[in-house]
Amino acid sequence: MSAPSIQTKLPGPKARALIERDLRVVSQHYHRDYPLVVEEASGLVVTDPDGNRFLDFAAGIAVCATGHCHPDVVAAIRAQAGKLLHMCPTDFYTGPVVELAERLAAVAPVGENPRVFFTNSGAEAVESAIKLARLRTGRQKIVAFFGAFHGRTMGAATLTASKAVQRRGYGPMLPEVHHSYYAQCYRCPVNREPQTCDVECLDHLETLFHTVAPPDEIAAIIVEPIQGEGGYYVPKKEFLTRLAATAKKHGILLVADEVQAGMGRTGKMFASEHFGIEPDIITLAKGLASGMPLAAVIARDEVMTWNSGGHGSTYGGNAVSCAAAIATLDLLEKGLVENSADVGAYLFSKLESLKGRHSQIIGDVRGLGLMLVIDLLDPKLVDAVLVGAFERGLLLLGCGDSAVRLTPPLVVTTEQADTAIEILDKVLATL
Repeated sequence: MSAPSIQTKLPGPKARALIERDLRVVSQHYHRDYPLVVEEASGLVVTDPDGNRFLDFAAGIAVCATGHCHPDVVAAIRAQAGKLLHMCPTDFYTGPVVELAERLAAVAPVGENPRVFFTNSGAEAVESAIKLARLRTGRQKIVAFFGAFHGRTMGAATLTASKAVQRRGYGPMLPEVHHSYYAQCYRCPVNREPQTCDVECLDHLETLFHTVAPPDEIAAIIVEPIQGEGGYYVPKKEFLTRLAATAKKHGILLVADEVQAGMGRTGKMFASEHFGIEPDIITLAKGLASGMPLAAVIARDEVMTWNSGGHGSTYGGNAVSCAAAIATLDLLEKGLVENSADVGAYLFSKLESLKGRHSQIIGDVRGLGLMLVIDLLDPKLVDAVLVGAFERGLLLLGCGDSAVRLTPPLVVTTEQADTAIEILDKVLATL
């Protein structure tokens, strides 16, 4: 089934009917960039109730790593659902939990003897990491970064610093959380040029140490190896290696939030691998189970030590979700991580050419693997690009204040990448 194929005015009559029902009963705090109604999906092709087909370069916010309804993942879900849907893993032992933990422990760059804790979402994984870091160190303070996104639950929202709306009205937030500068080189927070910068944004961390957050009181520094919702910023390698060295020097646990960047999205299984760092704790979610709700916290044995009964999750490690994640890992290890790197490099080069043709609109192209953005010179144009692409059958999402992200499933082909570029080219030509 090819895409895109637009047969009706968008949204079509069946799609409009569902939207009207949604408006009557569903909480309307959600932000929807355009009126897409999804009926079914396969691979990169999303179909609405009126038969319109779209090419998906959003992947459910980088969730559907193996494409929509990959046959191997569907088969694993069906097989597990026929045997066991759920038994709380905090009370009993199940095979899927153990197998998936073994698989993740074998590939996670967190040192020797990793252990895994499962929960349901990225925000819950971050909450777990906060609790674990405070418990293990006996310290309370946490350092995060401006531009970060770690979730919307109370602790995770306190760490988040990408948009004020994600915090407005919910205070007081979690105490003892401080923010420092991230290496957002395209918009350097300390006004340096990337070519000559000595990662001086990290000097702000030292300022925190000397003024409000003594390092011997800091439990953890939590960082996205590639900043996600804040704008897909890829830091200089030295930013993360120096950060890891600083954390180690002061006995601070380094938490790598790989909720969006992990599981092959950047062309390696974990984004941390690009920078040669070994975090103390890694949080995972989105691409872990191809769309099934599942998240994980991974840490080496001496860190992953809880007080008995001190933490848990009723649904975390659900048997069906774990089966989906095992099938996802199989596919990632059989070639999808490499495809992410290869097609990602191809798509990046095409985006650079697109920037050359539309230099009055696109200010920057950045990312790794299939975690890419075009950053627009005028933030007001983001909505126009998203809607224009939708009307032509391409699904995209915004990112940061002025970027449009391209995060297709990792099964994407170069031909599909070409189609996306052709549509983007036409949209930009209308602005």
